[in-house]
Amino acid sequence: MSSSTPSSSSSSLPQLHVHPHSAHIHNVPPIQPAGESSVALEEEEEHDYESLPVGSGWAVNMAAGAMAGISEHAAIFPVDSIKTRMQVLPSLNPILTPLGVGPSSATASAATSASASASTSAARAAAPQLNTIMQHVRSISTTEGLRSLWRGVASVILGAGPAHAAHFGMYEFVREISGGRGEGWAGVAGTALAGAAATISSDALMNPFDVIKQRMQIRNSPHRTVLSCARTVYAREGLAAFYVSYPTTLTMSVPFTAVQFSAYESLKTLLNPDGSYSPVTHCTAGGIAGGLAAAVTTPLDVAKTLLQTRGSNSDPRIRAAKSMGEALRIIRDRDGWRGLRRGMLPRVLTVAPSTAISWMSYEFFKVLIRQNGHLPESGQAV
Repeated sequence: MSSSTPSSSSSSLPQLHVHPHSAHIHNVPPIQPAGESSVALEEEEEHDYESLPVGSGWAVNMAAGAMAGISEHAAIFPVDSIKTRMQVLPSLNPILTPLGVGPSSATASAATSASASASTSAARAAAPQLNTIMQHVRSISTTEGLRSLWRGVASVILGAGPAHAAHFGMYEFVREISGGRGEGWAGVAGTALAGAAATISSDALMNPFDVIKQRMQIRNSPHRTVLSCARTVYAREGLAAFYVSYPTTLTMSVPFTAVQFSAYESLKTLLNPDGSYSPVTHCTAGGIAGGLAAAVTTPLDVAKTLLQTRGSNSDPRIRAAKSMGEALRIIRDRDGWRGLRRGMLPRVLTVAPSTAISWMSYEFFKVLIRQNGHLPESGQAV
């Protein structure tokens, strides 16, 4: 004997079947434990973006890294311009002009060159000493206009895309194969190795664009476009000028990136133990990690700036500098040990929000791309 309760015409509704010694309910959705109705599914989806097989996420990581790099550099560029000006030695005196824009005659050019050394002392005495961020901002606004703070941004945007694509792509790949996702010191070592490998590859792409950027950032720079600056540097100093600072850049960037990535992963785990997608966590951990790494490596950044702007300096010793050691000795001789800390505050103020934006953008775009254009938090299509 059997009977059933009345049901709607839809077969998808739950149905109760009663038998002499048993009863069965059909078409009942699976019951989830209380409080976990959606948490488990959400956690599974949130962990998804961190757990692709080795190599399968390269295109995603590179695309996300490129967009993160452009976002990072464009947003913080004016502060970076002030940092560059603060790091340049006070004796810097731009004397070179772009090709084809020189004086109207050879006589005028010779007179300008001859009077340069004679007027160095007077110019140095007359030029105001700018030691703080606000002093630089006031000087720029009254003499060149605040728009000059954006001079060179095109160069960094052109280089940031491919450089950051290589950076994050290499980072994720090496971190995966070196055990960087593991626990304890082995995970920290793997992450540091991945950061160093990422830096070597990305700096090789970014260094020429960084040279052009800094040549355009310095006070009274004669360069107005990326192309004219690149042509002038190449014609006057050769191809080596674009890579003279590369060893110094690596010497600085490898420890910088190792500190930044290790601190970021540790802070991210500390602030967000479940590993879910969290913009606040990515932003906070990225900012703190970047600021710490920037402060530690400021002396090497000052040396790098000297090497990258040497061609625009009237000082023969600076123009002849070819190594990090020479650059550090020049800075110490001219400005003392405090010279190695030039621009530390604007560097930290540049790097901390820059890395915060970069990590937050990277994690966002990584989820966005892997979810086929659906927003990480709402699931809505863009």
